[in-house]
Amino acid sequence: MQRLYFYYSVAVLYFIHNGSSQEVQSCFSSEWLTSVKMSMKIAKAGFHRELQYSIQYGKVDHDVKALLVQKLPSGVYMDEYQLANLREDTGLEVLLDSKLDLEAPEYLSTEFTAFIFLSTSENSGQHAVMVPVHARYHRPSDTGHLQVKVDIESPRLLIRSDQCKIPPPGSSHVVVEAPCTLSNVSLCSWLKILDLQETGPVSLEIPVGDATQTVTVCIVTVLVTLLSCSLILRAMWKHSTYNHSKKTM
Repeated sequence: MQRLYFYYSVAVLYFIHNGSSQEVQSCFSSEWLTSVKMSMKIAKAGFHRELQYSIQYGKVDHDVKALLVQKLPSGVYMDEYQLANLREDTGLEVLLDSKLDLEAPEYLSTEFTAFIFLSTSENSGQHAVMVPVHARYHRPSDTGHLQVKVDIESPRLLIRSDQCKIPPPGSSHVVVEAPCTLSNVSLCSWLKILDLQETGPVSLEIPVGDATQTVTVCIVTVLVTLLSCSLILRAMWKHSTYNHSKKTM
């Protein structure tokens, strides 16, 4: 009887182990990883733009959580107050790795990283998100070029699921640590896909001042100021003279 119980226990443990292994393998298989595609583009014009991301993948029978790790140069910024409003209105979840000075120019700013959390429903196979980004003021150009180009590299795409375990590193993916959620209270293991099918990077052109016109602008400004002051003084003198003559009458 004891021997029969022993064999039964071994059999149960064997099936549990094999079942877990199959679950891990079927969670993010190599074939599924090669189906993942990501596109990135920039929309709108001027100083206030919009980064648009789209992720597509093959059908799965479990949830897929995605995280975009986007590095951004000093020439642009994201408004944390605007992001907070968008979270309440649209559910957009963006975590910034540092506090940003919204008023600082490009040459007094540093690059930063934005963590963009995406949550896709089962069998959806795609997800799209739009994140606002704003250009900073740059130094005036002394070469006559009235626009400066700012390049934004493609983000890293990380994925995981709460319904299965992350498989060990392989030829098509690596395992990295990143914040689990927007609250940033703990780290989770995420899957980073190697050789991801993607489009990017993107770039935007920002207008800048012309430093070669500094002398001309200063001269014109001084002349206009002097002319305005003389007109004001003339009007005041005429008004005072008119009042004085009116009193003497």
